[in-house]
Amino acid sequence: MKAPTQVAIDTQVGDLLARPAKTRGADESGQRRLLMLTRYGRLGASSRQRLLLFKQPLQQRRIAVVENQLLSDSYLRRLYGNESVKPLEIMARYLARTLALLRSSRSDIVWLEKEALPWMPEWIERLLLGRRTLIVDFDDGWHLRYNSGRARWHARLTAGKLEALARRADAVFVANPELLRWARDAGATNVVYIPTVVDTARYRVLDEPPAPFTVGWIGSPLNLSYLQSIIQPLRRLSAQGARLLAIGAPAGFALDGVDLEAVPWSEGTEVAELARCHVGIMPLDNTPWERFKSGYKLIQYMAAGRAVVASPVGANLEIVRDGETGFFARTDDEWFRALARLKDDAGLRKRLGLAGRRRCAARYSLDAALEQVTAALSPYWEAAAPSPTAPDREAA
Repeated sequence: MKAPTQVAIDTQVGDLLARPAKTRGADESGQRRLLMLTRYGRLGASSRQRLLLFKQPLQQRRIAVVENQLLSDSYLRRLYGNESVKPLEIMARYLARTLALLRSSRSDIVWLEKEALPWMPEWIERLLLGRRTLIVDFDDGWHLRYNSGRARWHARLTAGKLEALARRADAVFVANPELLRWARDAGATNVVYIPTVVDTARYRVLDEPPAPFTVGWIGSPLNLSYLQSIIQPLRRLSAQGARLLAIGAPAGFALDGVDLEAVPWSEGTEVAELARCHVGIMPLDNTPWERFKSGYKLIQYMAAGRAVVASPVGANLEIVRDGETGFFARTDDEWFRALARLKDDAGLRKRLGLAGRRRCAARYSLDAALEQVTAALSPYWEAAAPSPTAPDREAA
């Protein structure tokens, strides 16, 4: 005989799988509903910019958005601080995510960031998601971690998982051309390319700061290693009086021979910190992982009206217009020459920065992406939201 808890779970799963398709995307009143499953809270850039950025605009379009985050901001802070994470905390978060899916029987349209339960086999997610409409969002090459020949034994249980989710999804949102090709190769039938964007209304193009010439980098502590790849040109610039502002680096972060200021990242101060820079940089290695990255920091620099210098890797190749919004650099000499040229030519910095701002507004803004998102979601809502004076049809 099953325990009462097991009976309750079985009942909820059965209800999840058996709901009729005609109610898809709406509750009994006809209100459109969306369950937004993010991996992180607002501290996680992928969750904040790929999904949460759209929450309020969608609500303003009379869509009821129910949000559920898998991992907390406190988890990310410990991860960034290289602190240990308690297994019991992870288990509790996985349980909370599972219960959120089981309890959300009316939120038939699911917008899922990457996967519901990382490192769990695909069949578990398939069971929890049931037949409801599924939109899966990818902004990096997480599938590489599951499919690597050097993957640990538990990763082998998830090999091919994200490809299976892409095939299962009613629509797949991808952040860059490499992911577009990957999703199509995986067998996804409806792939929508939606670049990572910013709310340009938050980014004012401010006058440049006073000297010294400041090179800006913004990101998480997990990506600071990319700065090591260009340490020689940064040292040469420092010898000429320039400095590096590392936004998001922990206190005490240093690069030998580089005049560097490390400042913490916060959502409330990031725009003001970017305004303290003269140019923004995005160095990358040229490996499969980097080729699936989405260039978010470049879009931030451009939104702030700053010229950029970037490695010609992955999405960077599409975001940057070489000589128009910034420069590409491969070698140490190319990095130094590009940054030194911008250091010595304020007019060039302004021209490239304003061109980048215009490109960002046209292609990488919330307004542009919102139209893409709503157009992609609209076919899955069969019931329009009722007018305030309309009677409830089912009640009638």
